[in-house]
Amino acid sequence: MYEEFYGLKEKPFSLTPDPEFLYLSTSHNEAMEHLAYGITQKQGFILITGEVGAGKTTICRALLNRLGEKISIALILNPFFSEEELLRYILVDFGVTPAGKTKLELIEELNTFLINHSSGGGVSVLIIDEAQNLSFPMMEQIRILSNLETEKEKLLQIVLVGQEELREKLKLPGLRQLDQRIAVRYHLQHLNGKDIQVYIYHRLTIAGSGGKISFTNGALRWIGRFSRGIPRLINLLCDRALLNGYARQKYCITARMVLQAANSLRDEEKSISIYPVVMSARLTIGFGVALFILTGFFSYAIVQGKFTWHFQHRRIENNAVSPVSNPMQTTREMNSEAEVYTIARDFPYTIHVASFLTMEDAQKKIQQIKRFDLPVFISKYHFQGKKIWYRVLMGKFKTREDAFAVQKKIREHEDIPYVHVIEAISDVAIGK
Repeated sequence: MYEEFYGLKEKPFSLTPDPEFLYLSTSHNEAMEHLAYGITQKQGFILITGEVGAGKTTICRALLNRLGEKISIALILNPFFSEEELLRYILVDFGVTPAGKTKLELIEELNTFLINHSSGGGVSVLIIDEAQNLSFPMMEQIRILSNLETEKEKLLQIVLVGQEELREKLKLPGLRQLDQRIAVRYHLQHLNGKDIQVYIYHRLTIAGSGGKISFTNGALRWIGRFSRGIPRLINLLCDRALLNGYARQKYCITARMVLQAANSLRDEEKSISIYPVVMSARLTIGFGVALFILTGFFSYAIVQGKFTWHFQHRRIENNAVSPVSNPMQTTREMNSEAEVYTIARDFPYTIHVASFLTMEDAQKKIQQIKRFDLPVFISKYHFQGKKIWYRVLMGKFKTREDAFAVQKKIREHEDIPYVHVIEAISDVAIGK
């Protein structure tokens, strides 16, 4: 839409993982080196993790484009397959038409291809993106594939690419055999302030800006604050900011344009959280005061652990209820949240899933457990009057028997085996 005005040959901030636009920060470069070492040295399992939008997939594609023709690649973007479907998909990606009808026959076909390809000096690489979504049976199937080897080397190099929770998932007892086989690991870091500026101008240059487009220092600071250094969020903000600049026929992107871009993205329920720390004096007074008041309200709500979590959990989980307060609070504090007190009184038992030092981590856990279709709670717990823990609770039960019945079913899922029932009123963990 704005490409012609700015003289661009293509959109500079597309969300597709295009290796041509890859900017190698220190962290991204180290991730590339880890990948290259693991693949070329045939180490077997390689683990690359990072937050959503950090650039994991782009790095994998960029590296494989540089490794040469002898690298044969099978790329799994959607890991929601059955074990047999996975094997067929891998064979097809390697250019083999699967003839086998059973898992054993398909594995034999894959083994034959890998041996032939390796004998000709080739390297076979299986990349599984969004690997945190793999089921336990699928992870076991992938571990078995790593057994395809000669006396001297692994025939299949397996790259697991996923979000931060993948690292925690691999620590579970049921996955320790797979975790022990991972020879190369790297966790991708966010871009820092300097990297963000270089990243933006790098993409503009690749898109053909010719130096016509500029961002003020204030605009760059706000992009850093809103995006937290995550490339995908930077792209979202910059794309919308350029649209704002086009609407004003301006080649210089200002802080105000970035703020408006962030607000419009937030209104569209994109993945940008806006909690500014300091308002720029250069913004107009009316706009600045309005945003400051709105920001202050939500920031206060987060600290208090009341309104914000009530609002967010309603959106995350259809069956969510108001956040559970710390059961150890005073009667006066509990009475200030009558709905919470009523829930704890009428439904005294709940299931404790996990505790975290940040709300962000607690929210990630909620995303993981929402499949159980149970009410979800956040409880602020003041540990020894010092640290604040954010506990994730699930379900509301009138009797111990009901709570333990649900706990038993949940424990059958290996990714959350440590849940336990607590009594919400007394905050006492109950055995079993």
